[in-house]
Amino acid sequence: MTATTRVPAIEGWFTTGDGGTAPALLGSRCTECGTYAFPAEARYCGNPDCGSTTFETVELSRRGRIWSYTDARYQPPPPYVAADPYVPFCLAAVELAAEKLVVMGQVVPGVTVDDLTVGDEVELVVDTLYSEDGCDYLVWKWRPLGADATADATAEATGGEA
Repeated sequence: MTATTRVPAIEGWFTTGDGGTAPALLGSRCTECGTYAFPAEARYCGNPDCGSTTFETVELSRRGRIWSYTDARYQPPPPYVAADPYVPFCLAAVELAAEKLVVMGQVVPGVTVDDLTVGDEVELVVDTLYSEDGCDYLVWKWRPLGADATADATAEATGGEA
């Protein structure tokens, strides 16, 4: 049996947590005014009052609170790689704890919109988006703190980290 290679589906946007470290989103912080950005900024500061073009790469908060959420009842178009048959999933816009930056992401399998409330605290995890040719392509997802065992079991069954 050969080991499956695990790689980010989008290189440079997050760490996978392999090697015993916790996964993290990779953003940038303006060296002049301190404005955070995700994905990382490389050209100009998003703060309209700042003209800086220098940034440092930073790991963003691993926890935040749900700012908004919805479900994806219809299969997204390519380049999204969907399971066959398509399985609906939840999306959450999460305000990161320290940066006060809102980041969109999927919610872990097994959690529905009926399980979510604006203001719920969530944490960042890494899960498999799709597998191809012996490689698992990973994405970040949001897991509600105290999420039930069903979500954890589903993520483990699909090869994700719960």
